[in-house]
Formats: sequence, structure tokens, C-alpha cells
Amino acid sequence: MFSFCFCGFPKRQVHGELGSVRDNFERQITYLRVSLTEKCNLNCFYCRSGEHTGPAADGLPLDGLVRVIRAGARAGIRKIRLTGGEPLVRPDVVPVVAALNEIQQIDDIALTTNGSLLAPRAQALKAAGLKRVNISLDTLRPDRFRTITKNGELAPVMDGLEAALAHGLHPVKLNMVVMRGVNDDEVEDFVRLTQDRPLHVRFIELMPIGASSSWASDYHVPAGEIRRKIDERYGPLQTVRPGGGDGPARCWKIPGFEGTIGLIAPSSGYFCPSCNRLRLTAAGTLRPCLCQGDEIDLVEPLARGASDEELAALVVQAVLRKPQGHPETEIRPVCDRLMSQIGG
Repeated sequence: MFSFCFCGFPKRQVHGELGSVRDNFERQITYLRVSLTEKCNLNCFYCRSGEHTGPAADGLPLDGLVRVIRAGARAGIRKIRLTGGEPLVRPDVVPVVAALNEIQQIDDIALTTNGSLLAPRAQALKAAGLKRVNISLDTLRPDRFRTITKNGELAPVMDGLEAALAHGLHPVKLNMVVMRGVNDDEVEDFVRLTQDRPLHVRFIELMPIGASSSWASDYHVPAGEIRRKIDERYGPLQTVRPGGGDGPARCWKIPGFEGTIGLIAPSSGYFCPSCNRLRLTAAGTLRPCLCQGDEIDLVEPLARGASDEELAALVVQAVLRKPQGHPETEIRPVCDRLMSQIGG
């Protein structure tokens, strides 16, 4: 058994190589979201700001990434989600998945992608050890897709969706950020996608982060309003457990439909008490909380050849610096980074 003690934080115990660490609010931290790159081939207006002109971070190199995640595994990390930016613009994404799949304690590797680059890579990713995908898709209309993304085409995303289904990257989830006056008239169109296909559609409240930090409230659609719209058309709904993980979605099934629908309500739902995650940014920092700017640098320790013990201690430090959460009645705007920099 080994233990770490950091100034200002209670001493916690980490038991052996397969130990787990609880934060100071008794949450067991088992989930690491890993941004492989800040770069993205799309430019969604609510995610990336046109004012952001600095160089985009490429993420930690493969060897450093593996060392960090091995360290995290020692402290109880079991689930990895690869994000970006757009993780599939990183040339070595398949070797990344294969390398992480070799870490014995990691039992779940998932990917969040915009889907536009997925079709030609889906089979290789599955063979490398990827279990499932979340595809971010905010509209089913080609003209609206070009408007939201500024430069994107819908057809390759739909090809990626078909490839994910064909190669068994289940559960295949579609994440729709619902925005008033932008795409809120398509909620029923997304619900219908679950009728005869094993798709899991999740409707997500827009958060005031990065590019949208100053105006998200103008476009915000509460989860309760979305649920009422679905109930009026399809209710009553059957409650089901979320597929593929223990995330924040509340999920339902329409009787007779093959897939499910879910709501993720970071603003109105307040799920901080059950948060079990850390984030590794593309800049090489560990971020204990999405909504607060506290970060722990890993680039310098990796560059000087820090030991596995030191890296594990930094992961534990991040766990112990995890705050209780944002205020229950609001999410304060996050202005220090774009969502693409944090890892969406």
C-alpha cells in the first residue's frame, strides 16, 4: 500500500496497483476523458471561437499518453473516452487505441467524434480495441449542418454512423446539443431515428463554455422542455438504464422503438454529486472539473522523466483537488479554454 499527502488536502490511501481513489466528497473517480488534439475539421459556432487564432495543441505523444493513463489506472481509472477537438484528425488514433487496450486495468475505451472521418476508420478502430462511439450531430438537414459547422457536409457523418453500426461499435450514441431557434425544431426528427435502429439519441443542454460562454443562455433549452415535447408526441415513456457506461444521461424508451432517448442536463439537472471523471486536455494538463480552471501540468514531469510513482501521485492530486461542483442553480461561464481545448 502507498499513500500520498498534499498540502491543504486530507491524506488518502491508495491500495496497491489496482487501488481506487475517492475524492474529498467520497466520489470514486474511475473515468478519464482524454483530448487527443485541439484540432477539428469542423468549426461549430458554439464550440470554437473565430477569435481563437493560436496554435492548436496536438495532445500528448503516444508514449507520454500511455504513461499517464497507466498512472491513472494505478489510481482506479477504468474507463477512457477519447475526445478532441476531433480525435480522428490525429494520424495515430488507431495505435493510440491499441496501446490503451493493452493496459490491463482499462476495461472500457470509447470515442466521441463528429463522425465525418469515421467511416474509413471504424473497422480498424474496432479491431484495435475501441468498444463504442458517441457521434456529435446537431441537425439532420444538410443546409443547416453547413451553417452550424461553418464548413461541413452532412453525408460523411451519416456514412460514419452507418459504419459504426456495421462494425459493432455499440451502443452507438448520437449527441444533439439542442439550441433555441437553431435546431430545437428537430427534436422529433432525432427521436424517430430510434424507431427501427439500435441508436441511442441524447439531447444535451447547451453549456456556457468557451465560444458560447457569453451567450449560451440565449439559446438554452431546458431538458424539461425537451422531455415535455417528446411526451406530448410519444408518451408515456419507459425508463431504461443508460447503455454503455454510468454517465449523466437519464434515458427512456418509446414502446415498440428499438433504440432509446436520453437527456443530459448539466444546467437544470445538476449531476455534480455523481461526477466520476477527470479530463486530460490536449495541452497535457489534468483538469479535475470541466467548469473550473484548475489544472495540473503533466508536460514538464514527462519531459524530465518523472517516475511512474510521481505520475500516479499527480493523478491522485487531481482527484483530491476535484471540487464539489458548480452552484446547483447555475453553471458559471467557463472562459479560460474553449470546449475543443478542454475535450468535449
